[in-house]
Amino acid sequence: MRVLFVEDDSELAEWTARALTKRYGFVIDWADNGLSADRQLQNDGFDVVVLDLGLPEIDGRTVLERMRQRNDTTPTLILTAKDSLTERIDSLHAGADDFLGKPFAIEELEARLTALVRRSHGRNSGTFSLGELTYHPAEQRFTLAGEPLELTPREHTLLRILLQHAGEPMSKQKIMDRMFDYDADIHLEAIEVIAHRLRKKIGSRVVIRTLRGLGYVLESNPT
Repeated sequence: MRVLFVEDDSELAEWTARALTKRYGFVIDWADNGLSADRQLQNDGFDVVVLDLGLPEIDGRTVLERMRQRNDTTPTLILTAKDSLTERIDSLHAGADDFLGKPFAIEELEARLTALVRRSHGRNSGTFSLGELTYHPAEQRFTLAGEPLELTPREHTLLRILLQHAGEPMSKQKIMDRMFDYDADIHLEAIEVIAHRLRKKIGSRVVIRTLRGLGYVLESNPT
């Protein structure tokens, strides 16, 4: 999952990014002011946005309003220190999807972000499923036809990305952006290797198709 974390408190941002990356395998992009966040949102794709309201340059609500004005529907969670009813209502009118008050527990932030992404893809249950493949976010595990699926960390991350975007072609670059930090010394060919290993493990009940010029798509294979 690729997250844009917009927060001007560098200590909080570094702690949150480190925790979400190490514990849950998220890829975190950080913006420390509203103008930088607005530019990143126009140029890059994210699965979810965590947005503080009190930001330098332009405030968080303006960032959110600009997103919705250009039809950017990326799920957005507002971080707020005040957490007042008026602030919640104003943020909802601006297009917010959820709120979390400061200070917060990293476990709750992860759960809320996962729920936002799940709902944005039309999956309201507590799991992501496609055919006989199921991902259980709370336990961070996969099952195939009810049986545990043993995967390496990179296989796990790639399969999670494809399942969260099931039916949607994902280019190698999009996958790279969601799997690795920008400074990681990884080449696009690594995605091919991981996908090849995954195909062997998931068999034919769920298939990873290669679409020429588009990338990979995860599909159920009922036969």
